[in-house]
Amino acid sequence: MLDVQDLHITFSHEGEKIEAVKGIDLNVARGQVLGIVGESGSGKSVSSFAIMRLHDEKRTDIKGTIRFNGRNLLKLSAEEIRAYRGNKVSMIFQEPMTSLNPVFTCGEQVAEAIMLHRKVGRAEARQQTIALFNEVQLPRPEQIFDNYPHQISGGQKQRVMIAMALSCNPELLIADEPTTALDVTVQKTILQLLLRLKTERNMGMIFISHDLAVISEIADTVTVMLRGDVVEQGPAAQIFQNPQHPYTKGLLACRPAPSLRLKTLPVVADFLHADASQSVRHLQAENSYTEAEIQARRSTLYAQAPLLEVKELSTWYPVKKGLFGQSTEVVRAVDAVSFKVFPGETLGLVGESGCGKTTLGRSLLRLVEPSAGSILFKGSEMREKNRKELQDMRRNMQIIFQDPYSSLNPRISIGDSITEPLKVHGLHGSDRNRRDRAVELLEKVDLKAEHFNRYPHEFSGGQRQRVVIARALALQPEFIICDESVSALDVSVQAQVLNLLRQLQEEFRLTYIFISHDLAVVKHISDRMIVMNKGKIEEEGYPDDIYARPTAAYTQKLIDAIPGKKVL
Repeated sequence: MLDVQDLHITFSHEGEKIEAVKGIDLNVARGQVLGIVGESGSGKSVSSFAIMRLHDEKRTDIKGTIRFNGRNLLKLSAEEIRAYRGNKVSMIFQEPMTSLNPVFTCGEQVAEAIMLHRKVGRAEARQQTIALFNEVQLPRPEQIFDNYPHQISGGQKQRVMIAMALSCNPELLIADEPTTALDVTVQKTILQLLLRLKTERNMGMIFISHDLAVISEIADTVTVMLRGDVVEQGPAAQIFQNPQHPYTKGLLACRPAPSLRLKTLPVVADFLHADASQSVRHLQAENSYTEAEIQARRSTLYAQAPLLEVKELSTWYPVKKGLFGQSTEVVRAVDAVSFKVFPGETLGLVGESGCGKTTLGRSLLRLVEPSAGSILFKGSEMREKNRKELQDMRRNMQIIFQDPYSSLNPRISIGDSITEPLKVHGLHGSDRNRRDRAVELLEKVDLKAEHFNRYPHEFSGGQRQRVVIARALALQPEFIICDESVSALDVSVQAQVLNLLRQLQEEFRLTYIFISHDLAVVKHISDRMIVMNKGKIEEEGYPDDIYARPTAAYTQKLIDAIPGKKVL
């Protein structure tokens, strides 16, 4: 159905030519799923945009052929390609929040596509939209038709995008990273939904991801891309069971494997520079903790007094107020939670979006004011601190936020972002000393002194996350909360950041609470873990025990949803 031959894509930027795709071939048959995998910048999304002809034609030079049912899409006029786009070939974009228009209801946006291509009236388009919402298993489809994007969850927004992509019954569906920032349980549901719809409608599908584990759940054939080139392609079973290219081996290995306890995660560079004959399993086996090492660490950690002790902590949000302003209905985001964290420990906090884990992390630092309970840090009650005392305490307690781009000020250089907390707390005496300290921290997180004067937009996602880690370390804290700090990163960059966090913990004897919706990542990095659900602690214990013998049905659901267990 789709036959791409010798595709070259070159961008022009300020007089410079950038070759993003370098002569690749792709094929998709009806009813087949092609998985395209690679890191950010590999050219996978750019290739799919070329199939849809969504590129800026003034700045983009495309050579080669893209034949869809025998017609070369690159030769069609703007009017002709419009008849294909959305109608014959449709796309689900990576980020549903930015792909949906915030000023129109979800239903209006899907109905618009139906009215444009199918030439039906508004009432008929509404009926077809609600039928599509039912097909993609959205709850309360009539209500969601009238909801705005901000009123529904991330998983529901992604289903609206899928409904929009399917609205004109396309023959080819392109899904560009459709599950990247979703919970593992929502991700599993979306993958199952796409497979079901593909089978029922006999569609061809291109599924793009940076995560081979996710690709293994859905693809029939796989293409692996690196810096604009195809380095390996073939049937999915062959790619996963016997990868040939070192880059493919690296992508498979750097995702945390729940069945292993590795000291450091392999990164892609390990494979690109290693003996090509070495297997993924061989390199992992050489790098695993022994049972004796695990037990020795536990006996050292838990012989100490706790650094943080949380007792019956609750954080409630009012959602309805009565006549005189009193709360008549509340959301119990955190509901009577108690636990301890020990010096030098990593406590993992895992659960789906909305379970209360981020609110709990922010409540511990009093970025959100708790409603009840006690927070003892080094024996001192955090809830009794006034503003000045709290500022002094925060030298010892830091947070790394989920999105490094929104947590860095785009108007100031990253060097100034790191020296700012040093100025606030009056540390290191002079601007020169503070600059020296910032450069030292940048080098500690594998960045360079010359990066000091650059701005956040000049860095990749992984580099920005390193900047945020350097800023968190500036005040030499004992305790850091990592809030979904690797969830949006490529798997290879994620592995580098996880390794860095563990290395810094050993060097500075840091204590972490590591928050994530990804149980495989939490299991890799944590000494103990807590599973949260609806504001309460569902389960608590050692990661190996919870993974092997979960006591709660909710935990088992999270474990079952981890992608790629067959291949990792």
